[in-house]
Amino acid sequence: MSAACMRHGSAVQAGEGRPRLADGEAAEVAARAADALPGPNPIVGLGARDVIAGWGTLVTQAVRRPFTLIEHEAALARELATAMAGRSELAPAAGDKRFADPAWSSNRSYRALMQCHLAWSGALSGLVERLPLEKHRKERARFVAGLVGDALAPTNTLLGNPAALKKALDTGGTSLVRGARHLLRDLRHNGGMPAQVDMGAFEVGKNLALTPGAVVLRTEVLELIQYAPKTGTVHARPHLLVPPQINKFYVFDLAPGKSLIEFLVDSGFQVFAISWRNPGPSQRDWGMDTYVSAVLEAIAAVRAITGAKDVNLHGACSGAMTMSALMGYLAATGQPLVHAASLMVAVLDGRADSQLGTFVTPRTVAAAKRRSAAKGVLEGREMGRVFAWMRPNDLVWNYWVNNVLMGNPSPAFDVLYWNNDSTQLPARFHAELLDVFAENRLVEPGALQVLGTPIDLSAVDCDTYLVAGITDHITPWKGVFETARAFGGQSTFVLSSSGHIQSLVNPPGNPKAKFLLNAQGAASADEWLAGADAHQGSWWTHWRDWLAARSGERIAAPRRLGGRRHPVLDDAPGRYVRA
Repeated sequence: MSAACMRHGSAVQAGEGRPRLADGEAAEVAARAADALPGPNPIVGLGARDVIAGWGTLVTQAVRRPFTLIEHEAALARELATAMAGRSELAPAAGDKRFADPAWSSNRSYRALMQCHLAWSGALSGLVERLPLEKHRKERARFVAGLVGDALAPTNTLLGNPAALKKALDTGGTSLVRGARHLLRDLRHNGGMPAQVDMGAFEVGKNLALTPGAVVLRTEVLELIQYAPKTGTVHARPHLLVPPQINKFYVFDLAPGKSLIEFLVDSGFQVFAISWRNPGPSQRDWGMDTYVSAVLEAIAAVRAITGAKDVNLHGACSGAMTMSALMGYLAATGQPLVHAASLMVAVLDGRADSQLGTFVTPRTVAAAKRRSAAKGVLEGREMGRVFAWMRPNDLVWNYWVNNVLMGNPSPAFDVLYWNNDSTQLPARFHAELLDVFAENRLVEPGALQVLGTPIDLSAVDCDTYLVAGITDHITPWKGVFETARAFGGQSTFVLSSSGHIQSLVNPPGNPKAKFLLNAQGAASADEWLAGADAHQGSWWTHWRDWLAARSGERIAAPRRLGGRRHPVLDDAPGRYVRA
């Protein structure tokens, strides 16, 4: 076992009496993780050509194995006949909300329709598993088979959805008229995708991003926000949050009670956050060096305002990637500016079993670079579509049924509003991210140069805290586990019981929340999970204690924000977040 493996997780003290995962619970965790199957890479994109190619692979391989195909067809025919005769035992998976209406169990015709759908979609998935495809081809075939199965579910049609049909009858067709209006709206304003959220229900600075603070630095690339203390004393070492460039910073500052920034301020920490400028075509040449230089400038401002010699740095997703590049640069140049770091839902290695690699080929990478180079940016809406098709039942067909078939208004949900408040990536930065994933430049020593300096993440020796989500379909938890092993310092790995965004927005008080820790070294993610302890509640409270031990002594809270060289420019949440 390597030294890094032996250190991994050693900072976590589970405490005596903490329950180990029972056999059934461990199986449930593994099953939930398995649901986060690989899919397309949002920064690569997903086109009709990719879907057709995946389907073509499936059909070609099936035709080449006629006996396997005939065997599956015969089994499917038997199952369909059983369903039509009312003798099938097929039932939807636990948690499948599509067939929750009582008619699917009480009405013989609907029950048979549901079971026929489950039979043929299951047969299609089973055929994929039996075909001797190499790993990435099989993953693509699985993804395309899932797309087809989900799209052709009877619940996506009016006659095949008893709840929608009943509502149409009860409203005298009014729900269908409203649904048609919603469809026209989505065709005109949302690229044909069903709207996930009522965008008129929220406004940044009105009911989102409300934690009091001020902009104390504005550059071409970022605004730096300092938050007002709420406690009489604060920890001396400040904290700087680095958000993803793919979305806006207020995922860290949603509504009161759901704000990570609010939680940190209430806990007695000095908190700063970066708000990235939303780039346009004129910023096409912004790259990793641009963003790393901007974070360095922000750190300098934080140190000047607080008098601290170093900071604690925290980031998520692509923000954590920028953080990692920065810390590699600081390690290579001997600048101890980061005392401890937290990386949330971040995969750095393109080889990890995650959505990042499934559709990444030289052809798709080259095509993605050409598209963004032509426009100057990768558009946020384009990334949003790919994110949606990674979980079509939850993020596409669910809203198709709600908005169009049922005629209901789009829901008002703050996380979905943030998710749809998209940003753009500069073409150069987009191309560099593609190279990071395709060539694993962040984790290969010396493969990535930052500000002209080759970096090696194993030389980063500060303490790190890494958070993953058990059902994360974007950065699956085993990939985040491998991220923890990339650094040379002492790592604490925490596995939350939720998905990608829900792992970030995880305030205390949710009775269903749970997180897993393992105080022992582990050579693999599976070994780590086998020895993990289950903890009820939010990982935020565990993180707060971890941060407190690395944030210095308590001092009097500052009386004002900013400083002589960094005067207050605007109230939080600033200007850039509104663009």
